[in-house]
Amino acid sequence: MRLGSRTSRYSTGALLLCSSEQNGRVTSLAVPVSVLSRARRVANEFRSLTGVELDADVIIAGRSGLLSQTPHERISAGGATHLMRSRDGWCALTLSRPDDVDAIPALLETDTVADDPWPDVHRWVAGHHSAEFTDRGRLLGLPVAALGETRAQPPRVHALSAVTRPRVPSGLLVADLSAMWAGPLCGQLLAGAGATVVKVESTSRPDGARSGPAEFFDWMNGEKLSYLVDLDDPPGLRSLLAAADVVIESSRPAALARRGLGPADIEPRDGRVWLRITGHGTGSARGTWVAFGDDAAVSGGLVCGSADEPEFCGDAIADPLTGLEAAVAVAQSLAGGGGELIELSMSAVAATYAALPRLDETSCSAIPPPSKRASPLGADNAAVDRIVAEKLVTTC
Repeated sequence: MRLGSRTSRYSTGALLLCSSEQNGRVTSLAVPVSVLSRARRVANEFRSLTGVELDADVIIAGRSGLLSQTPHERISAGGATHLMRSRDGWCALTLSRPDDVDAIPALLETDTVADDPWPDVHRWVAGHHSAEFTDRGRLLGLPVAALGETRAQPPRVHALSAVTRPRVPSGLLVADLSAMWAGPLCGQLLAGAGATVVKVESTSRPDGARSGPAEFFDWMNGEKLSYLVDLDDPPGLRSLLAAADVVIESSRPAALARRGLGPADIEPRDGRVWLRITGHGTGSARGTWVAFGDDAAVSGGLVCGSADEPEFCGDAIADPLTGLEAAVAVAQSLAGGGGELIELSMSAVAATYAALPRLDETSCSAIPPPSKRASPLGADNAAVDRIVAEKLVTTC
């Protein structure tokens, strides 16, 4: 699957301008050129492992091109995340869910806030230290971040099952339990490499991106089968996970474990690769921290502008970078025989890219090609059940 054609021009400077034209309107994203350079190298590694060509420019700037939206200095491209000055630094908060907005009075220690809570939030943050803001926000389950609080680190890899022969994604069964962007992107890239990818959603909580712009949801999920499950009664899901060669999840680790659906709970399969994408990792309290792409990028220090006047970098950039890195990590694991649990943190991935030197400036165009329409919710349940039954019988 080729996600788009790249036409780039290099010039001198400190930032990259990714320009996309949609319906006559041009949008641009600011990204350090070193970030794009590394993303291109990662995309080339995916090609060497799978034979599938990817366009890193489109992966990074594709949503902006589809939706004609860009960040406005300290307001994210999607508008849900603000970068705010605190007493001792910079912080970010994302308000993309109704529950997040409902938690604002508790965050600000007040009974009510205005219909637009942002002015009150900015004033409160300006009067507090970054750690006060993030500690309080995380107690309330809010996606918050302090600028540069997360260090760069590679994926954490743990032995999970017996190693098998080297494989490529083509022909394998992938259970994609992830939502929004990073995990679904990884699943879509594996589907483009020939895997049968099953997008799993629960009856009580479908992927939130399904209710957003159809163009973006189709881009992330158009090559997948849709499988609807009840997480409180999951025998079908348990069978799917038992049959899967690759599992992708992006919920907080305890969410699957308490239902007996974690990597240690499912019948082992030789060579299975279990990919766990989190916002901030699984260690200590970080396993409970919520993150979205823009605030995770701030946590990792991946911003543009200056140290004194930072601005958002790209469009929720921790999401596409993590999805790309995750797809390569899975392909590498399969090439080595698999049998691994791989953990990637979006904020740590952002920190890895933030640590790169700031080099030249370039401009590029990046619009995804038309996508196949994603399957309606649960449309492929019967087909998935047949695939799973056949696979389990074949491997008995």
